[in-house]
Amino acid sequence: MSLSQIASSIPASPTVALNEEARLLREKGEPVIHLGIGEPKNKTPMSAILSSAARLSSGDVKYVPTDGTPSLKKAIVRYTEENYDRVVAPLNIIVSDGAKHSLWNVLFTLCNPQDEVIVLAPYWVSYPEMIRMIGAIPVIVTPEDGTFVPTFEEIERVVGSYTKAIIVNSPNNPSGVVYPDELIAKIVALCESRGLYMICDDIYHKLVFDGRQAPPAYKYTDQDVENSRVIVVNGVAKLYGMTGFRIGWVVAPRKMVEIMTNVQSQTTTCVSPVMQAAAEGALTGMQSVVESLRLTIQNSRDVLMQELRSFTDVKCAKPEGTFYALPDFRAYCRNSVAKNSVDLSQFLLKKALVVTVPGKEFGMEGHLRLSYAGPLKNVTEGVERMKWALDPNAPSELYIGDRKLVRDWL
Repeated sequence: MSLSQIASSIPASPTVALNEEARLLREKGEPVIHLGIGEPKNKTPMSAILSSAARLSSGDVKYVPTDGTPSLKKAIVRYTEENYDRVVAPLNIIVSDGAKHSLWNVLFTLCNPQDEVIVLAPYWVSYPEMIRMIGAIPVIVTPEDGTFVPTFEEIERVVGSYTKAIIVNSPNNPSGVVYPDELIAKIVALCESRGLYMICDDIYHKLVFDGRQAPPAYKYTDQDVENSRVIVVNGVAKLYGMTGFRIGWVVAPRKMVEIMTNVQSQTTTCVSPVMQAAAEGALTGMQSVVESLRLTIQNSRDVLMQELRSFTDVKCAKPEGTFYALPDFRAYCRNSVAKNSVDLSQFLLKKALVVTVPGKEFGMEGHLRLSYAGPLKNVTEGVERMKWALDPNAPSELYIGDRKLVRDWL
């Protein structure tokens, strides 16, 4: 069978693969704890349910405009004005099947083959692969000081004649770090002076803790949306816990939206009007659901940090946002248990029935991404199981339900 070399070179999303592996284990009756999950466990906001149900009950579920329904785009215009202090028009917005699809549309529209896109490590697993899929080249910037925040000088150093864009994800998946205001301001200035695009993945922008704010890039430019080098990607998946509805959007100059609309018309035609109605309901309904979710996640973050403090030789920067942490497990990647983060993740799943995501997938070898978006019990019991499997100072016996496990490999 002769298949595309580009398509064949793209690996499966590791997070999607882990979700499937956890599902299969649960179907076999295994008490798996999923600390790799990328979605909050709250119920869908009632305003979203009612709005989508009304559209479905009407029986009017047909084709809609490729760039989004007028009423949802109106809601996004209002959302942008309220949260970004930026006036935009419906023609500056395109709605797609999730923020991941939105980001792919942006990259496909901007980049020619061999163009370079700067990606800041640690990064979301799909950035480099999407860039490769369109024939462009990901240029990874890894902080030299071992932190999760690159310096401006490190970013500026890799800008070259083929550079087309810089992807900025703050709050950051997988580390939970929020980039400093000064760094965001300097990246905006760099993009404006060098004619680059700043692609802002803002999907977690309200999920911040301890009074911290994630500064929008628009704050640091005097340009209007039509002339700005800033492109914003957002959606309802994370803030409202609506991952299954697959609604994302882009705010960009009209010409760019026009081209993305042409691209989308040749691929997906349009986004389901039922799902768009749900997103509209979420955006126009009671926004207290977002704050409630944020507070719940912040509490889970605090519990996770408390549990990790007693984990021998594990270091973890306190997340400032998202619902992920990226603790350093390098002390456990140099022995008979594991040689790297992939080995370690597989070992924890096999021995402790805990799903984690290897740091290698995020450009941070030796780390594991842990999600605290699920039930609080999963956080405490999951870390307890990990300690049992890895930490020589933890008790050697562990009960999972009625099953008694004895550690005999340390």
